[in-house]
Amino acid sequence: MLPENENTLKAHLKTLHRSLEDTGEVDDELEMLLRQLDGDIKHVLNKRAQDPDANTYGLASRAQELTARFALRHPTLEPALRELGNILASMGI
Repeated sequence: MLPENENTLKAHLKTLHRSLEDTGEVDDELEMLLRQLDGDIKHVLNKRAQDPDANTYGLASRAQELTARFALRHPTLEPALRELGNILASMGI
């Protein structure tokens, strides 16, 4: 069974993916960066499952950088991106 914060993260990622599909305003650059972040998050979660003491820091700051970078061009996605960064930070990722 997954810890509650991992369930929250996975649910938020699904919501974010739906939001991206629904907005129709995502450019190729943002889509590529979000896919990379998504893959990195999955990698970190797998790494933590194998070694709970593994160093998995840094993704929260990347998510926050994406939020700042794309807030003006994609204002409807900004709250979801900000929340993703907050979830990752609370998990120590």
